[in-house]
Amino acid sequence: MICTKLRTSLFTVVATLSLAACDTVPFEDTPTRAQIADSTLPPMKAFPQAHPSAPTRSNGNIAADFLDLHFKLESGRELPLFTRFEGPITIRVTGDPPPSLNNDLSKLLARLRSEAQINISQVSSGEANITIQAVSRREIRKALPQAACFVVPNVSSLKEFRRDRHKAKTNWGLLTERSRLGVFIPNDGSPQEIRDCLHEELAQALGPLNDLYRLSDSVFNDDDTHAVLTGFDMLILRATYAPELRSGMPKGTVAARLPQILARMNPQGINVPTVPVSPTPRGWVENVQVALGPGTEPEDRRRAANAAANTAQSLGWTDHRRAFSHSMLGRMTQGYDSDLAIRHYQTAMYYLERTPGTRVHQAHIATRLAAYEISRGNGDAALQRLRPHLSVAAQAENAVLLSTLMLLQAEALDLVNRPDEARVVRLDSLGWARYGFGSDWAVRAKMQEIAALNPKHKTGG
Repeated sequence: MICTKLRTSLFTVVATLSLAACDTVPFEDTPTRAQIADSTLPPMKAFPQAHPSAPTRSNGNIAADFLDLHFKLESGRELPLFTRFEGPITIRVTGDPPPSLNNDLSKLLARLRSEAQINISQVSSGEANITIQAVSRREIRKALPQAACFVVPNVSSLKEFRRDRHKAKTNWGLLTERSRLGVFIPNDGSPQEIRDCLHEELAQALGPLNDLYRLSDSVFNDDDTHAVLTGFDMLILRATYAPELRSGMPKGTVAARLPQILARMNPQGINVPTVPVSPTPRGWVENVQVALGPGTEPEDRRRAANAAANTAQSLGWTDHRRAFSHSMLGRMTQGYDSDLAIRHYQTAMYYLERTPGTRVHQAHIATRLAAYEISRGNGDAALQRLRPHLSVAAQAENAVLLSTLMLLQAEALDLVNRPDEARVVRLDSLGWARYGFGSDWAVRAKMQEIAALNPKHKTGG
């Protein structure tokens, strides 16, 4: 059993009005998530410091999340025992890492030490508890055809993984304690893609193996809305390494100790009422995978997306999962009925605005709605859509989202005859675009795609 991450976001902005098909999980029990050439574009920007928001849910709800994250795999299979590393943890990077990987890893390790209070450090040679091997996407796909990055127990290289992938040593369900893991990261993706893989795969190497669609404030969610570890994620990891817990504990023992652990680590969650949360049916998840997966005919995608939306409605969901379903339908229909697609995006925003902890989700949907307004020549309406979300994208450290918002803002400013402001915003966006999209050609393609929305460019105005 392997833990993989697929960059398959419904909310992630890969394109403004059209998105490529996304991958699905190749193995049921696999939790999942470049160096830039010399450029004539402005220098690449980087986020200087993390500003995660603290979790706002009750400790009762967080305890339930903790148990489902640790004692289940993505397939729904139960894990019999709690596992983690015991003692100090060392990390080594091998392969051919780009400079951005080491920079982002250093920042991540500093956060894990300060926020999650995990004793973790990087070594330059010798054996390590966690080996991060940076290889090409081609090599990763050769090992796991649909994975962007993945983590495996008891291996330290792709060669060892290929040799032992069907042996008991790589089966998460048979672990009683973690001592050695391999994390496999692409070295030829954009800096943000590499960083996002680092955050989720390292977090899963340290702690939870499951992803839960019900979580709106976590990277442990297959919607990939969050790019970096959140305040909730750091709390989960800190609780994972609480002194009251040990590897080999059964679920009941962990559950009995969690209230005391969370009361100490998250006192603000003590008096927050616990609210019932509807579970996510496997059928809904499977329909999402069909709707976004590769090799599926358009009609089958739409059928699966409609089935997921019908399930969300029948279950009475009003949270981000309901919005997720409408966002999917927007994607399914935007190629042939843009007005219908926008109605789906508006419905998604309706539910998100009434669901706490969904500001990043809202920012993603705002790009769709703003793009539509720009295509209609409504610059003022687009600016109104975009303005509240720029700071959200920056706090979320999502350069893809931030640069997309800024490029849309520049086109909207052009529409309202503010060309000087538009020029400044567009130039400022490019440093973020280089981090988010990577190569010059990808940055320029994104610029051209968004500029093409502006009717002034079509008429020569």
